[in-house]
Amino acid sequence: MIDIKLYFSLFLNSLKVRYKHFLLTLIAGTIAFSCSEPNNSKKNEHSQNTVSGYDPNFKVSAQEFADLKVLRYQVPGFDQLPLQQKILAYYLSEAALSGRDIIYDQQSKNGLTIRKTLEAIYGTYSGDKSTENWKNFEIYCGRFWFSNGNHHHYGNEKFFPEVSFEYFKEIAKASDPNLFPMDSGEDLDTFLERIKPIIYDPNVEPKLVDLRPNIDNVKASSVNFYENVSLRDVELFYEKFDSKGNAPMWGLNSKLVKENGKVFEKVWKSGGMYGPAIDKIIYWLEKASGVAENDQQRKAINLLIDYYKTGDLHTFDNYCIAWVNDTASRTDAVNGFIEVYQDPLGRKATYESVVSIKDLEATKRIQAIAKQAQWFEDNSPLMPEHKKKNVKGIIAKAITVLMEAGATAPAGPIGINLPNNEWIRKEHGSKSVSLSNIVHSYNVDGATSGMLDEFVVNDEVKARIKEFGDITSDLHTDMHEVIGHASGQINPGVESTDKTLKNYASTLEEARADLVALYYMIDPKLVEIGVMPTVDAGKAEYDSYMMNGLMTQLTRIQPGNNLEEAHMRNRQLVAKWAYENGKASNVVEFVKKDGKTYVRINDYNKLRQLFGQLLREIQRIKSEGDYKAGHDLVENYGVKVDPELHREVLERFKKLNIKPYKGFIQPRYVPVMKGDKIIDVKVEYPDNFFTQMMEYGKKYSFLPVKN
Repeated sequence: MIDIKLYFSLFLNSLKVRYKHFLLTLIAGTIAFSCSEPNNSKKNEHSQNTVSGYDPNFKVSAQEFADLKVLRYQVPGFDQLPLQQKILAYYLSEAALSGRDIIYDQQSKNGLTIRKTLEAIYGTYSGDKSTENWKNFEIYCGRFWFSNGNHHHYGNEKFFPEVSFEYFKEIAKASDPNLFPMDSGEDLDTFLERIKPIIYDPNVEPKLVDLRPNIDNVKASSVNFYENVSLRDVELFYEKFDSKGNAPMWGLNSKLVKENGKVFEKVWKSGGMYGPAIDKIIYWLEKASGVAENDQQRKAINLLIDYYKTGDLHTFDNYCIAWVNDTASRTDAVNGFIEVYQDPLGRKATYESVVSIKDLEATKRIQAIAKQAQWFEDNSPLMPEHKKKNVKGIIAKAITVLMEAGATAPAGPIGINLPNNEWIRKEHGSKSVSLSNIVHSYNVDGATSGMLDEFVVNDEVKARIKEFGDITSDLHTDMHEVIGHASGQINPGVESTDKTLKNYASTLEEARADLVALYYMIDPKLVEIGVMPTVDAGKAEYDSYMMNGLMTQLTRIQPGNNLEEAHMRNRQLVAKWAYENGKASNVVEFVKKDGKTYVRINDYNKLRQLFGQLLREIQRIKSEGDYKAGHDLVENYGVKVDPELHREVLERFKKLNIKPYKGFIQPRYVPVMKGDKIIDVKVEYPDNFFTQMMEYGKKYSFLPVKN
């Protein structure tokens, strides 16, 4: 799971994004890494594998607008790669970007219509661009591109242009009419009136994903995974698929539709839905296969190609197994329909890709954790019958990201653990990966946020977080991905969580993985294996997590809203449950100082015990498929927000002038040609998000607006 957004430690690093992903098994963890120049002797000894340091003069921050900040990331070590690996990385990056259209259509059936309309206006408007109205329109474009659609990438609510529809029409009519995605015989006025409610009406597609209980979540969500079907239609359709044993994740790569009373799948494959974009992905993957580093990597790429050609999920599982078994390659890629967070039923997957090279130095810490996977499983507070007796190989590494696309861009993960299919993880293992250079950029940008001074309860806690916060935050992510998602097992005969836990599956899984990390965060074992300096250092993560879960993450939602996003629900569930269930012993409390609210932990050991109790229960819920208990946990602890506390947090946060959400401009890879041969590949670092979005719109636009 990419953790899919296993996201941010708002508190520590000004909202670090945490994700967990499918194939590449990137470990949602960050790692300690060096920004200094490498040892010259090592560079000479290992010329192909030693990674150069980060450029301290590199400008990480690029642009700010609305509630967003756009950053850049470096790719140290790319220039040192052999030519074959550079070419491979270039091909994989082009394959990644070739599927960009898909995510817009998956987010909404109107997504590509809106995007092409905005591109037409932004690129060709001939009027005055110095007005406040134009600046507001530009911000709307930026928000749309950042979220891959017109719903907030984190809050799920629809957002709107801060300009009137009359102005929107005015600038559209001063743009090239030939670029608008009009229907045959449609004039511009008719077209604009048709799309007006899509953009401006709050009652049209109000929520990207609506997880409220006791409603038809399929009909209430705007994601384009279902059409003319009800929740019951979906449940009945997939009931006939056997999900026990070594079954694929049925429905992962299709849209479910009803036409003339018949329910059927439109499969995302070559010759099927999204075929033109998928054919481009295949084109670049075939080139990548020709320059693969080894036979195992070539086998995995070729299986991925076969999957895209056929849409066969058995082939996809075979690909995942081959990908997990590719442990020797320096260059790697996640590419496919992977994470299911945006499906209210947790079944359909969004397109995404992450291309990377191994960060050899940062990998050492992650591997130290992975080697102890069985120890962590054996010593966990889970019921004995829910523990894995033989934890299969977890391939753990840190990576330097080269390219992110689809659901992983612009706001991407800092860690990934894949594959998501439970039986593959159990029988073949998984990959856990930390995105070192992404974390590096977040850390550089968040170093002076002011969050510590504003929200930390006292100087002792503040000093501990300043000294150990980055280390323990990274360690939490590592443990979440490498150990958390790989732990535990479902009881024999119990179906997959998309069927048993339904719309609560993602939240509970993220909570489960977080709790594994938290339970061990103050365990001497982490000191023993050399990944944490002292047991007391782990308290910094407890301080940060409880503050974030109970308070500071509320900066990301609008007043009056409840929590919708799975990772936000997870964090509040864990923190609030521990707070409520520790009241009798005053384990955690809210305190007031100078009219401000703070979170204070009074007993770290008892808090650990509470984390263990909740972990045991959530694993039981997953293992037994106990929907009612899962529903009650999430709804009672993970959803509702205290309006007064929310108001206070927003007011305090506003004074800091921090953008709560961050994403990235992607590097550009430019082949150097000699005739028809690539003799080198250069990396460039664009610095304008809007320019990159327009470039992508021209170069990687392969789908019609209606699919």
